Amino acid sequence: MPKVNKTKYAILGVLDMRPCSGYDIKKFCDSGISHFWNENFGHIYPVLKELEKEGSITKAVEQGDGKPSRNVYSITQKGKEELTQWLLQPVEHSPARLELLLKLYFAKSIPAASMIEELERVKEKHAQRLETLLKMEKLFLGNETAKSDAGFPFWLSTLRYGIYDAEFRIKWCEETITNISAHQLGK
Repeated sequence: MPKVNKTKYAILGVLDMRPCSGYDIKKFCDSGISHFWNENFGHIYPVLKELEKEGSITKAVEQGDGKPSRNVYSITQKGKEELTQWLLQPVEHSPARLELLLKLYFAKSIPAASMIEELERVKEKHAQRLETLLKMEKLFLGNETAKSDAGFPFWLSTLRYGIYDAEFRIKWCEETITNISAHQLGK
């Protein structure tokens, strides 16, 4: 079965929240859902054209005061139906492609200290990510407008997933560093 491009559903989901330009969609993806999903302009703009051609979204040109005009996209009823249909389908299994684990699996060919150094770097990256997510959670939990929205428990769940994921990865890095170090000392 061919893989379905999920970018279209990410875009429809954002546009279901509010009309946006392609730039606004990218900004939302970077700030709102980047801990579990990412998109880039190279994917967004071609999919916007395709969705418009299909009739799932419409485009309006907004003139800015002294700024260049911009395209603002809105979801159509057809787009809402397509998004709903996708949301109701079971999630497809997508196998992980984690470069760190691939390198770790074959790492016996390099000095253990090199892999430990990389694991320390990765651990620090996840610690920074955790700090950012915890700040986001604090702001989110204090936002009365967000709390009154029907999407609140769903948004909070994705944020908590990111927090748990970062905590897990930090713990895993620490354990892996300990195991590699202990093995090297035992030689």
